[in-house]
Amino acid sequence: MSQRVRKAVFPAAGLGTRFLPATKAQPKEMLPLVDKPTIQYGVEEALAAGVSHMILVTSRGKSAIEDHFDVNPELEAMLGARGQTDLLEEIRRVSGLINLTSVRQGTPLGLGHAVLITRDLVGDEPFAVVLCDDVIDATPPALVQMLDAFRRVDGPIIAVEQVPPEQISSYGVIAAEPLGDGLYQIRDLVEKPRPEDAPSDLGIIGRYILTPDIFPALEATSRDKSGEIQLTNGLKGLLGQRPLYGLAVDGVRHDTGNKLGFLKAIVYFALEHPDLKAPLRQYLRTLGFEAGTKKPGL
Repeated sequence: MSQRVRKAVFPAAGLGTRFLPATKAQPKEMLPLVDKPTIQYGVEEALAAGVSHMILVTSRGKSAIEDHFDVNPELEAMLGARGQTDLLEEIRRVSGLINLTSVRQGTPLGLGHAVLITRDLVGDEPFAVVLCDDVIDATPPALVQMLDAFRRVDGPIIAVEQVPPEQISSYGVIAAEPLGDGLYQIRDLVEKPRPEDAPSDLGIIGRYILTPDIFPALEATSRDKSGEIQLTNGLKGLLGQRPLYGLAVDGVRHDTGNKLGFLKAIVYFALEHPDLKAPLRQYLRTLGFEAGTKKPGL
């Protein structure tokens, strides 16, 4: 019987160099997609899946993330006095529902290391990992879909997506046997293979449901040539001990970790915003674009 998943790990210790100079003094995770920071989309997804304990893996200069999810009495008092109840409810909605804990990753030693240092906070129970760069618009939310699969197979679930050949070397890739309904039993995992060496076109994306046996597997994982501990390599080690599963999430994923993906996500979510979609669509027409909804880009 699967245990309930109560905790989600948010690795957020990266320097955000792709977005310099914008990220020189603010965390990349706090860059706004329309009117919410990128990380809030992942936190809200976790809340929708019934996960309320968020574990941040941070580094120096990332205190703005914790401040964002904290209570701000002065701001709330001002909004209340002005009668701006909608805004007041919006800023209270997330901070009042989550339990936030953080741990620092002093040296950037890879995603596997970021997960490993949460061991004491996670404890002996299954947990989610949410990579904030991947913002997924899905109904039901991506983590809800994954938790449903987790309960069915009673084993770790890794989100996957078909990836074009020219991009495959940027992903961990699985070799897998389809089980139906987007679920796969994983036979092998390869970190960032060359296109000609990739075992499939199923790339690993930024959502995981993991079990606590990942921690000893990560401890036993050697660093790669860049000196980092890769989560994919840790999962490959775990595969020798238990079954692992992949799930093709039904939804639209935006990779906001690069400038073009981030800009596409802004347009996408602005076209979903009730106050912005009509004037933005009109503006795009003046530029010669025809834009509809539910499209990942233009």
